Amino acid sequence: MNTGINMEFIRCEDKPFTEGVARAAAIGYRFIEPMVHNGRELLSEAGYFHSVSMDEDPLEIRDILEANRVRASGLSAHCPLMRPEISVPYLQKAIRFAHAIGAPVVNTDEGIRPPWVPLEEAFGVMKYTLVTVLRTAERYGIFVGIEPHQSISKTTEGLLRIATLVDSPFLRVNYDTGNAYLGGEDPYAGLAAAARLVVHVHAKDISIRMSESEKGKVTGTPVGCACGDGVIDWGRVIRILRDAGYSGVLSVECGTPDQAVRSRAHLEALLAAQPEPRHAHSH
Repeated sequence: MNTGINMEFIRCEDKPFTEGVARAAAIGYRFIEPMVHNGRELLSEAGYFHSVSMDEDPLEIRDILEANRVRASGLSAHCPLMRPEISVPYLQKAIRFAHAIGAPVVNTDEGIRPPWVPLEEAFGVMKYTLVTVLRTAERYGIFVGIEPHQSISKTTEGLLRIATLVDSPFLRVNYDTGNAYLGGEDPYAGLAAAARLVVHVHAKDISIRMSESEKGKVTGTPVGCACGDGVIDWGRVIRILRDAGYSGVLSVECGTPDQAVRSRAHLEALLAAQPEPRHAHSH
């Protein structure tokens, strides 16, 4: 198992992607998780935001990673699965981009349910989207990781229902400990229930203050606090993952470079204290 960093950690400093990659590498991370978007976006164009346009040449992005000796653990590509006119071409493009930069998984969630899509119809629409997208994913050998993040996937039952809508080995789970906790779930029970499908992990901790004010009221949060500073027991998380044979990346989602430093130190110490089991498999 390895530690990685979601590029959101650099957003507080209004820095571009290239600067974020260099900073992550300087901290000691060897895996990063870029965020992508469609078209042109003013803040990214001006160098104030870390998100990468999928209109950029992906091989140029791969060159940036290689120059900093880091790899992409996954691609953050969230979109509304219940709006196939948006999510099908977007995720297909993200899959091709991920393949080109060497990211094994595209991470997404169901998105906000549009008011014109009744709940009983939502699963049929999402299944159509996923069937279409997974044809591309299977061709390129890229996983699609569903994250607990919105009204349906905030529960373990809802997450697993979405992640099993299509019978494909490439439809998996990107488990986010912080979002599950804030949504009102037991993150350890949820992780254990989803472990056989987990292909990527968002290592998100939740501060005591956020826990007291937000738990059960929201379905997630963009970033958490430093791992080890909040409510999540990372030793327990690592044990659950190792027992399930997971040896992929713990992609830290925190809000500042200082939190990124402390998160890595905390997680690396716990990983070093727990030896890898012989049956662990990598994704």
